[in-house]
Amino acid sequence: KFHIYLCFGQSNMEAGAVPADIDKGFRNPRLKFLAAVDMPRLGREKGKWYTATPPICRENNNLGPVDFFGRRMIEYMPEDYTVGLINVSVAGAKIELWDKTAYKEYIDSERDWMKAIVKEYDGCPYQRLLEMARIAQKDGVIKGMLVHQGESNSEDPEWPKKLAKIHDDLCRDLGLNPADIPLLAG
Repeated sequence: KFHIYLCFGQSNMEAGAVPADIDKGFRNPRLKFLAAVDMPRLGREKGKWYTATPPICRENNNLGPVDFFGRRMIEYMPEDYTVGLINVSVAGAKIELWDKTAYKEYIDSERDWMKAIVKEYDGCPYQRLLEMARIAQKDGVIKGMLVHQGESNSEDPEWPKKLAKIHDDLCRDLGLNPADIPLLAG
């Protein structure tokens, strides 16, 4: 009864929207997030569950689609179910950043500001997402993936295949059947 969703993408997924007053007060224990990085200013530690109050990606982010996805999910789920979110996102990154074999070549060619974000994930966002997902599997069941990405290479005709590879790689590395794990892409 604890459904986990893996989330990744670019700046919108990082969550850049400043929360409105109505959003700041949201605190529902049925919506959790697993911190993918340490957030010392907020007293949050990597690999631990917290009630999903913004920010849920990294300490300097705000509110985004992951927050609203989770809030909507708990509205429609039975009261005894909980939703868990894991968000590993990087502003401006092409889809290659989450490819477990192509990420190194890609990030080596990118700007320093992006490298600084990736460094928070120990240099490999895919590996961090996988690491957090394995922790989450001890507490719940992975039910799907949520992706909002494409601005940096939205014209790439291979983008859907690249995303499908990442989905399938994550499923295989987590012992999941790719056909059982839906992917919602924006």
